[in-house]
Amino acid sequence: MRDRQREDTPVAGNLPLELDAFVGRTAELAGLTEALGETRLVTVTGVGGVGKSRLAARAASRCAPSDGVWRVELAPVRDPACVDHAVVAALGLTDHTTRPARETLLSHLAERQLLLLLDGFEHLVDACAELVTELLCRAPGLKVLAVGRRPLSVQGEKLLPLTPLAEDEAVELFAARAALHGIQVAGDDDVRELCRRLDGIPLAVELAAGRLRALSPGQLLVRLDDRFRLLTRAGGDSPWRHRTLRTAIGWSHELCTPEERLLWARLSVFAGRFDLEAVEYVCSGHGLHADDVLDVLSELLAQSVVSREETDSGVRYRMLDTVRAYGADWLAATGDAERLRRRHRDWYLGLATWCELDWFSPRQAELAARVEAELPNLRSALEHCLSEPEEAHLGQLLAGSLWFCWAGCGRLSEGRHWLDQAVQLHSGHEQSRLKALWVLGYVAVLQGDTLAALAALHECREEAELSANPTATAYAEHRTGCLALVSDDMPRAETLLRSALARYQEIGELNSNVLMGQVELAMARAFQGDLEEAEVLCEDVHRVCEDHGERWARSYALYVLAYAAWREGDQGRARELLTDCLAAAHSFRDLLGSVLTVELLALVTATEGDAAEAAVLQGSADRMWPPVGLPLFGSAYFNAPHELCEAMTRERLGDERYEECVRAGALLDREAAVGRALRLGRPTATALEALPAPREPLRHSKVTLDMHEPAASPTRKGGETAG
Repeated sequence: MRDRQREDTPVAGNLPLELDAFVGRTAELAGLTEALGETRLVTVTGVGGVGKSRLAARAASRCAPSDGVWRVELAPVRDPACVDHAVVAALGLTDHTTRPARETLLSHLAERQLLLLLDGFEHLVDACAELVTELLCRAPGLKVLAVGRRPLSVQGEKLLPLTPLAEDEAVELFAARAALHGIQVAGDDDVRELCRRLDGIPLAVELAAGRLRALSPGQLLVRLDDRFRLLTRAGGDSPWRHRTLRTAIGWSHELCTPEERLLWARLSVFAGRFDLEAVEYVCSGHGLHADDVLDVLSELLAQSVVSREETDSGVRYRMLDTVRAYGADWLAATGDAERLRRRHRDWYLGLATWCELDWFSPRQAELAARVEAELPNLRSALEHCLSEPEEAHLGQLLAGSLWFCWAGCGRLSEGRHWLDQAVQLHSGHEQSRLKALWVLGYVAVLQGDTLAALAALHECREEAELSANPTATAYAEHRTGCLALVSDDMPRAETLLRSALARYQEIGELNSNVLMGQVELAMARAFQGDLEEAEVLCEDVHRVCEDHGERWARSYALYVLAYAAWREGDQGRARELLTDCLAAAHSFRDLLGSVLTVELLALVTATEGDAAEAAVLQGSADRMWPPVGLPLFGSAYFNAPHELCEAMTRERLGDERYEECVRAGALLDREAAVGRALRLGRPTATALEALPAPREPLRHSKVTLDMHEPAASPTRKGGETAG
């Protein structure tokens, strides 16, 4: 891992952009950067508000591991069982299998050179210490930079305690932040004394600077003196700097208007970032009118209590954990905490319900980004519901309503975590539990967990029929048909899927799930040789998707249409359809749709005459399968295109060159593989660049394979299951 890189050079990973100037800390920054070059685990410790996160992010940005710097915000995570999922999410990983999130991390990190920044772990020390120990032992190219108020206390940890700013640096920071408010201050005696009184703690200094619109430095100093005298009389056993920060935050709190203090306290119910709409719903009422929320929030922004960020899902706000914790104490003191938690739960349950309904629309990409941004708050709402017996049905409904996130946006593993918990609870609200059951069955099907899928879907079907719930009956039957499809029982799949589609029509159900049922029926017909009906079914799906702006189910319809086009000898149309299909699947982080498409693109490429490129695509698909599950479901029908492609390209290239091309493809990560398949770019230097790419048509190939009469026991090279 190189120690430094130019500060204006983008760093691979997910470090946020700095929106204001980084002031001081020259020696500390050099020391931390040096430590990262020499040690695999460095922990920055210090009191809240001392600037640990900012220093760590700046030091991390000066490192340049080949696979990037990835920051994991752990402050919003409350359940230790969710730590691994939070790291998986921060790394942007997708895993469809039943393997634990820890195994996903180990598999991803095993051969990578990467810096992992774990920020705000102090309330999860045991879980984080265990995770870091195992990751460092099994991923030799990994380095970890941990940030918290206490050490992880694991072997090999190098500690860098962070002290407050020196006086000159504190004065410089005060002046820099004052300038953001259009106020120029000099380093006069009042400013210096104020920074001394604040003990050089950056958060305290920034809170003070946020008050300059109303008070001069001298007035701030007088008010702070009063606050410190009160603290001294009160005594206390806490460390002085902890009391200094609490005093500075409390002093800033006292300077707030009643409405500002009320909003500050109520904002503490949010986990991580939040948007204005959520604030207006959750925090209004009981002394704070909804129409006034924006003005009050703007004042908290001006005072540095709240910060504003631009994200892919729009403008969002956040509070530093220290400030949030202070607000949480006040909220508890008001006796209003439980009501606010219920308001928070209601908002995010409503958000999930709205997103589920709106998924069948042109806004799918927007919704995927929105749910991604809201995951910390959705997790918090799920934890709250599933830990309260009287709210279990709301947790079941929330976990079930997020099916599009679990199945459509590459979060099957986390979805399984919540759904397994939800269905264990008997809430007395059968409809909510039935929804969680069929979604659990769906997730288990996609993970290749046949026994769990059958158990959940069978229970859902039985309970739905007993309670005369036609919607749950239809979904259970549909997903059982999907399981039959990937298990090679095409007649049963066709029977169940036709029946489920009839039920959907009878109850007036039309959404992405219903369209996927129609696509799955088309697959069953295509695999049995009826390309004509398969095309009719998918053309209808395509038309409905175009009418509604739906892209996710549409991508699977394009896959079947491309398969039919290939069978009919129209390679140009097949490639056009697959390119469109792959672009959509990749944008949703849908690994299953992506890898199926790359497999079929390899066959189309071989048929067009480019055997070397086809073998490269097969190699890239082989690398993509482990986080999806059993390659091509272990299905003879789904496997047949791969077998045919391999036979064609081996005959054209010979075994040695074929394997060489496959190995070259396996060097491509998912982004590079998809980019190559879409012809958007080529991989960086690999053995692939030396390979010639003959394009003579395979006119004389002796290989034939009847696609609707697959071999009984297909084999795959390099196709071990990761489940």
